[in-house]
Amino acid sequence: MNTESWQVKVTLLLVSSLTIMSMITISASLPDMTKAFSTLPNAENMVKLTLSFPALFIALTAIIAGKFIDKFGRLRLLGAALILYAIAGSSGYWLDNIYLILAGRALLGICVGITMTIATTLIADYYQGKSRQKFAGLQIAVMSLGGIMFVTLGGVLADISWRVPFLLYLFPLIIFPMTRLFLKEPKILHTSKNKDTSVKSPKIIWLVFINVMIMWILFFIIPVQIPFYLKSIGIEKNTLIGIAIASSTLFSVISSLSFSRIKDRLSFQQVFGIGYLLMALAYASISYGGSFGMVMIGMLLAGLGMGLMIPNANVWVMQLAPEQIRGQEIGRLTTFWFMGQFLSPIILLPFLNIISQSQLFSILAYVILGLSIGFFLYGFLNKKRPGGA
Repeated sequence: MNTESWQVKVTLLLVSSLTIMSMITISASLPDMTKAFSTLPNAENMVKLTLSFPALFIALTAIIAGKFIDKFGRLRLLGAALILYAIAGSSGYWLDNIYLILAGRALLGICVGITMTIATTLIADYYQGKSRQKFAGLQIAVMSLGGIMFVTLGGVLADISWRVPFLLYLFPLIIFPMTRLFLKEPKILHTSKNKDTSVKSPKIIWLVFINVMIMWILFFIIPVQIPFYLKSIGIEKNTLIGIAIASSTLFSVISSLSFSRIKDRLSFQQVFGIGYLLMALAYASISYGGSFGMVMIGMLLAGLGMGLMIPNANVWVMQLAPEQIRGQEIGRLTTFWFMGQFLSPIILLPFLNIISQSQLFSILAYVILGLSIGFFLYGFLNKKRPGGA
């Protein structure tokens, strides 16, 4: 198989795009969903949970999927996961019960845990060195572009009805035949099955895992809370809300495509330091601006930061993980990624009972600035540390 063919690359990128659309596609629907279920106790929190609920099941599924694909192959689960993704994702269009909608979101999460782990592991299998670094940046850029398209469409469709954006989840039905035609089991899997199964990754990989979880706890407050924050400052059009959230994704494309060139000059720790600094400036802009324009600036800066940090984490894990347990380690990365998304509203939203939305973003700006300084110092003190380049 020619892994440099455009068919292989496009297929991997389309499968990867399913990850981001699984979460934020219905973000602009949340306020109207809340009204639709307003007769239920705790309706607002239940509706917000529909956005983050898949993340819990992605987290629970990914590490199991990673071990499974290391043992039995990358592609056995992919086809079934794509079909179930379409069914589960679109279920919100047909269902009238919030608890059944949450069940559909849970199944969607299971499917994403499988598809994302397989896609990222195949990228690590198919590509090495500089080409892997470039493709990892391209993967996040395409995921971000997909996010722009789906969240913008979601905002437009939400002005028709909060249910209509759920139909966008039928997209995997287009990708399914491409995976059957163009993706093949990597040769590396067949040559590594008989190797030492006691092999382990360097301990520094756990720093990457934990940092990814913290990163998403801090970032995922944007799609969860920004729709409500914009409503509170007088922005009523769901289309504008969708554009605001999509703008952060647009700028993550720019930094993701620049990641390989930036990483050639900086260490993994320094890239995280820059990413967190951009996010700190973003949250300060949201907190102290109080207008749609300042929120937009914040969205752009947050996108630039996340667009650097996501491929940085992926490539670092790809570099650290031995090939025998590559799927397992990428499954763990996926688990920590989406556990952060699931925990984000659980950890951060209760603060809104005692402080304002602006105050929350202000506090988070200082926390993120501290993380930025910490990574810059860690990078400076560990320039020659193995795995830290």
